[in-house]
Amino acid sequence: MPDLKVHAPFEPTGDQPTAIDGLVRGLGEGLRHQVLLGATGTGKTYTAAKLIEAVNRPTLVMAHNKTLAAQLYQEFREFFPDNAVEYFVSYYDYFQPEAYLPRSDTYIEKDSSRNDEIDRLRHNATRALFERRDVVIVASVSCIYGLGAPVDYGATVISLKVGGRYRRDGILRHLVDLQYQRNDAALARSRFRVRGDVLEVQPPHGEYIVRVDFFGDEVERIVEVDALTGEVQAERRDVNFYPATHYVTPRDKL
Repeated sequence: MPDLKVHAPFEPTGDQPTAIDGLVRGLGEGLRHQVLLGATGTGKTYTAAKLIEAVNRPTLVMAHNKTLAAQLYQEFREFFPDNAVEYFVSYYDYFQPEAYLPRSDTYIEKDSSRNDEIDRLRHNATRALFERRDVVIVASVSCIYGLGAPVDYGATVISLKVGGRYRRDGILRHLVDLQYQRNDAALARSRFRVRGDVLEVQPPHGEYIVRVDFFGDEVERIVEVDALTGEVQAERRDVNFYPATHYVTPRDKL
């Protein structure tokens, strides 16, 4: 995996080099809390990016609301174009909790609206954490709510390799267990279909389709296919299918 590397047409100036060195030293000493002070427009995001580059570890950047998180996400993507910069915020566009108004004897039913694109980005973020080390996750405070044990999530992943032998019917049942829906007519996120010896899956994090060609129980070929045109985009030696929902539990714990 590549190291976390900042790409910018400028270098740290003014107080930035001192701030970066101090923060890196504090992390090396195991300090749990450090504060970077600076007025608006003084390059705090760039300073944070250079800190991430220096320590070269998977990093979680938390913002207090979605607006700031989106801004930071765009800025970090520009600073780290060769690395995995991901976005993890609440997928609700609108949420109305249930309520009762005793004065008017009115019951208000719970209502919500989910953003499918944000849900896709959330899945892409968790997938990146399992597969890479050069990861920066930009999140709102909603990320403090638990999604379950990472070991349970990882234990349910379906891993296929070219040349490997697998019971295809078992894979299909496993996909259903991971909350994928079978639809042989039309694919969408978290759906799969089977046509002869070909299994096609659109993962919850992807805007592409993974096509797996079988010969009996042996995987002959794995490719990424454009979901709109059907054009082959890349050959794969292996693939991991992650759960269609973050809330999964292995069968042995049910």
